Amino acid sequence: MGQSILIIEDEDSLRRALDKFFQRHRFDVVLTSTGEEGLELLKKRVFDLMIVDLMLPKMSGIEVVRQAKLLYPSLVPIVMTGYGTIPTAIEAIKAGAFHYVTKPFDLDDLNTLVGKAIEHRHLQQENQMLRQALKDKFRMENIIGMGPKMQEVFSLVERVAASDSTILILGESGTGKELLAKAVHFSSPRSDRPLVTVNCAAIPDSLLESELFGHMKGAFTGAVSTRIGRFEQADGGTIFLDEIGDMSPHLQVKVLRVLQDRIIQPVGSTKSREVDVRILTATNRDLARAVRDGHFREDLFYRLNVIPISLPPLRDRREDIPLLLEHFLKKTNEANQKSVEGFAPQALERLVHYDWPGNIRELENMVERLVVLKGAGKIEATDLVPSLFGDRGHEAVFEAVSIPEGGLSFRDLISQFEDTLIRKALQKSGGNKNRAAQLLRLNRTTLIEKMKKKGFEVPSTEEENA
Repeated sequence: MGQSILIIEDEDSLRRALDKFFQRHRFDVVLTSTGEEGLELLKKRVFDLMIVDLMLPKMSGIEVVRQAKLLYPSLVPIVMTGYGTIPTAIEAIKAGAFHYVTKPFDLDDLNTLVGKAIEHRHLQQENQMLRQALKDKFRMENIIGMGPKMQEVFSLVERVAASDSTILILGESGTGKELLAKAVHFSSPRSDRPLVTVNCAAIPDSLLESELFGHMKGAFTGAVSTRIGRFEQADGGTIFLDEIGDMSPHLQVKVLRVLQDRIIQPVGSTKSREVDVRILTATNRDLARAVRDGHFREDLFYRLNVIPISLPPLRDRREDIPLLLEHFLKKTNEANQKSVEGFAPQALERLVHYDWPGNIRELENMVERLVVLKGAGKIEATDLVPSLFGDRGHEAVFEAVSIPEGGLSFRDLISQFEDTLIRKALQKSGGNKNRAAQLLRLNRTTLIEKMKKKGFEVPSTEEENA
């Protein structure tokens, strides 16, 4: 059998007709004549759909729907009634019915409605699964950080997630501000309601007001229809205003009003609307300094800064870098069907000591590039991009070189630079030629040949091994 239907109907002839019809359409049909028996059946097994008569002995069909939804929230009920009035229909829908049909009805029409009801149930189940997947993905324990600074962040989020307080997330670009905002939302009582994200820096100022608050048809050129804004879309849930430090003073005033009164006014409308939203914001700017410089409203800053959470840059939480590398390595391997095993010790050391100006976003992109290019095996120090790891200081050295009016000898300057590099490498390695060659990323034989040409002292044993 296919889908299961519970039919509650006290009229014998109609009950038998429905049974015969739906069995012919390969439904698993269970019949009963009273609401009480129907509720008992619901306690014993799961049904895809319930068809119930409005006028039943002792217990009305609407009361059956109401109690059935308490027992089994995902059940999709259809109410049959011989009294097809508007108030009756409204009452049935409020009780939790998917739809209602007025007797007498065509069985094929009822079958079409049943198909839509079951499709609706499947969409509900899929939506629940997606919401649960989002909750699992953005739980606090899925944000990686074992060091003391991140543990402080986690502790603070756990204490404030359940409240409706406004949160201001501070941190450099790439530190994971949006990820943290999602974790706050999905750890809150609003987790089953929408989370709407707006990047205030990515939308032109001329469009951002309409994007946030909506607009009426004809409010401006191109407003061909009425549109609700992001605040209304987030009603009952959370809105995350990313990069709020880039918002114009004109819009800052309007956001301040929402924070104070939970009221919005669409562009072109004379009426205000109430919204029930929790507001999370983030910025990579120093808002306190922006207030002092007159670029950000002081009253809005204090409204936003109820609970500030500062995300540390990656250079201040180096102890988390190995964990993040393993996480992104596994993720990229799976996404690209690669089999990179990990990072060699020297590569890992250099990655840990790199300052990561792009923070976690830069690290993730780097791991993806390395995994895709490497494909398999371990990532070695030689696989790392020289301009990013260990060689950034070269830029400062080269910038210090000035070319006089009379010019200079290119070959002599390069030769002197090589001499300096070799001496420093030998000094750092304590005279060990193998280690000096590794520091300069040269073959040992290449280093010794250069030392010979430049007149550096090379012991006979070294000459023989060369």
